[in-house]
Amino acid sequence: MDGISKYNSEGYPDPTCHDALARVVKEGRGAVFRPLVHICSPYAGDVERNVRKARRYARFAVDEGAIPLAAHLLFPQFLSEETERDLAIFMAKVVLGRCQEVWVFGAEISAGMEDEISYAQRKGKRLRYFTENLEEVTE
Repeated sequence: MDGISKYNSEGYPDPTCHDALARVVKEGRGAVFRPLVHICSPYAGDVERNVRKARRYARFAVDEGAIPLAAHLLFPQFLSEETERDLAIFMAKVVLGRCQEVWVFGAEISAGMEDEISYAQRKGKRLRYFTENLEEVTE
């Protein structure tokens, strides 16, 4: 009805949170709830091409009503891929842990993506898969 889930990220009813968010939206102090989604797509290899794709995927998430977090677009801005990769992976998992969903893009799953997918599964995150053409894969 109001676009705000009545359930928490673990699937349990959370009427207190729902009612508070609904009140905020009704009073005009906030927008409709947008879930945080982790963008999972390749980075290594053709970095320039993969960055362009990740930007497109993040824009798609915004257009779909989500707040995208693409750690592989952010962390290379100030961390070295060669010397700080383990730190970047750790930080990306912390960010992923705060997201409600993980959106996986493309048919090719890199080793880094596989690690993120495995971590998301262990944490019980909802995984959604999309083609490079932004079509959801439902099989």
